[in-house]
Amino acid sequence: MMPSYFFAHGAPSIVLENNAYTELLRGFARGHARPKGIVLFSAHWEESVQSVGVADTFETIYDFGGFQEELYSMTYPAQGDRELGDEVLRLFAEKGIKSVSNDKRGLDHGAWAVLKMLFPEADIPVVALSVNRHLTEAEQYGIGQALSSLRERDILIIGSGGTVHNLRRLNWRAEGAEPWAEQFDNWLQEKLEAWDTEALFRYMELAPHAKDAVPTSEHFIPLLLAMGAGDATRRAKLLHRSYQYGNLSLSCWQFN
Repeated sequence: MMPSYFFAHGAPSIVLENNAYTELLRGFARGHARPKGIVLFSAHWEESVQSVGVADTFETIYDFGGFQEELYSMTYPAQGDRELGDEVLRLFAEKGIKSVSNDKRGLDHGAWAVLKMLFPEADIPVVALSVNRHLTEAEQYGIGQALSSLRERDILIIGSGGTVHNLRRLNWRAEGAEPWAEQFDNWLQEKLEAWDTEALFRYMELAPHAKDAVPTSEHFIPLLLAMGAGDATRRAKLLHRSYQYGNLSLSCWQFN
């Protein structure tokens, strides 16, 4: 069964960087089975109703400013998959999750920057999915859980976001991780590895420094979505964790 994954996408410039985390992403395809399709939730696509992206060929969205000029010439022309998109819509409907199809929107940097490192040839069909920060944590988990059966068909389910993502707290001159960020992620690791959904669904009140780590939830939600997709097996494994600018977490979780 194909695992589901959470990947932190960091800053848009991550796709230009060479470090331990980008090395992991760029080597991902060599160490894992090739998926037949990709379903990806991005923190940068927010909708009040679950949206399912099925463009024939996705345009590349440059939803950022002030970064290296090289980024604005990069493209990731992934092909959509309407058949897989219809299956996603059907699975949501079975669980009573309202969803709509979208064939107009391209891939934002939360999607294409990660995919460009994972599968640089853009030769695997993609279905893009939105997030909704106004749902409960249990509802987020349930959305991922609704898609769990896709793993049996070698469909790769990805949540792209960031566990510690507070742009106001970034320390551009920091050389190491700030303790408060590590303390939050350590708590998170303990609960994920124990598959303690009761605690995880209450992370905002239970986890240390949660309000600093998650000032708004759209980047945290993809972790719960990816975890929910792993509900059938309930095994969580941390593949990487590091930090940029003191507290911007770069982490990869595997759920299998």
